[in-house]
Amino acid sequence: MPPRLERARRVGLTLVLALAAALAAEQLHLPLPWMIGPLLATAACGMAGLKPASSNRLRNAGLWMIGVALGLYFTPSVMALLLPLAPALLVGIGWAFLMAYGFYRLLLRVNGGDHASAFFSAAIGGASEMALLAERHGGRVDRVAAAHSLRVLLVVVLIPFGFKLAGIHGIDPTAPALQEVRPLGLALLLAASAAGMALLALLRAPNPWVLGALLVTLLITAAGVQLSALPKAASNAGQLFIGVALGSRFTVDFARSAPRWLAAVAAGTLAMIAASAGFAWLLAHLVGLHPATVLLGTTPGGIAEMSITAKVLQLGVPVVTAFHVTRYIAVLTLTAPLYRWLRARAAARPG
Repeated sequence: MPPRLERARRVGLTLVLALAAALAAEQLHLPLPWMIGPLLATAACGMAGLKPASSNRLRNAGLWMIGVALGLYFTPSVMALLLPLAPALLVGIGWAFLMAYGFYRLLLRVNGGDHASAFFSAAIGGASEMALLAERHGGRVDRVAAAHSLRVLLVVVLIPFGFKLAGIHGIDPTAPALQEVRPLGLALLLAASAAGMALLALLRAPNPWVLGALLVTLLITAAGVQLSALPKAASNAGQLFIGVALGSRFTVDFARSAPRWLAAVAAGTLAMIAASAGFAWLLAHLVGLHPATVLLGTTPGGIAEMSITAKVLQLGVPVVTAFHVTRYIAVLTLTAPLYRWLRARAAARPG
């Protein structure tokens, strides 16, 4: 069989598996069934050597749907409520860099003094961008990619299950601008968001699939224009595609590569989740938000994954999204300069 057809076959079989896992997770009332079911099923098959495959095009389509779904929450009234939270968002950025520094020091101890690999593995967000920066500074791309994959998987699984066990659901609900699906309005919304993605891709902006769709949909919604809701099936498909993309990173080779490194990543991630819980409780009481909402906004997960969690669990979607988008931009902008500053400072020390 030609390689292209073989890959298409593997992607198709993986999607069938993912759909079955999502439906089973839904029947079992698991949290985030359309993302966690496919993620765990795909990861389990990969670790067993069955070689599931994901499609970058489907993953990007999933990110597109999630970006649109999130943007629909930013109504004029929500935007007015977010403006006073700007200081809290800045504090959240500072917390992310503080966590990352502690994580970096931990990883450095088990990585034989490889500062580049440890530093860019510890950054909270931008996995592909951090891997590229690590390569530019002499780090190991495989270890950086493995660290980000494992961190995101642990956060995506542990936080929703922890909330479910604690009965945290619907505490901070926010409704999208419109509940009705309007075919013409939906077509216009998808066309506009696609144009936003294309523009950011042309400008070589990071993660244009989420950010482009989110930004355009946010601007339309914040202006009070109500085109259409997003069909639930589209949102579920987006979660499934993202779950498959995350799960397919876990292979037999992944499990066998540098077990001490992966153990340190797991331990550091668990420590960051625990520390974020305490930080979220304190910040939430200072700014008048629910601690669960702030935890989703400040925990070391990704934009799409944590915002999906907030959407499904009805926990302050606009606030969580705002925390992650501002942090993501700050991480991409400041991580490389901070690394160069730290290395220059270390080189300047006597002895």
